[in-house]
Amino acid sequence: MKASKAVYRPLGLALGALSGVAAGALFRRTWELMGHDDDAPDALDQDRGWREVLLTAALQGAIFAAVRAAVDRGGAVAVRRLTGTWPG
Repeated sequence: MKASKAVYRPLGLALGALSGVAAGALFRRTWELMGHDDDAPDALDQDRGWREVLLTAALQGAIFAAVRAAVDRGGAVAVRRLTGTWPG
């Protein structure tokens, strides 16, 4: 196993947890900025329509994916700076 992979593995786990927390906070803030005072609907919320539930899920998924990609990429760049090789 390359040194960069060994360094990145525990860092990647920590960054994964951190990205989930950050993405959740960013989604909640985005939801508030969109003018919603209540919680975002989920699939089992019977008082919300299909359109609202699916659009909310798509927005949440996009935010989570973007934050995760940014955090993963930043971690890989940091490992490359420490070890001189890309952790892939």
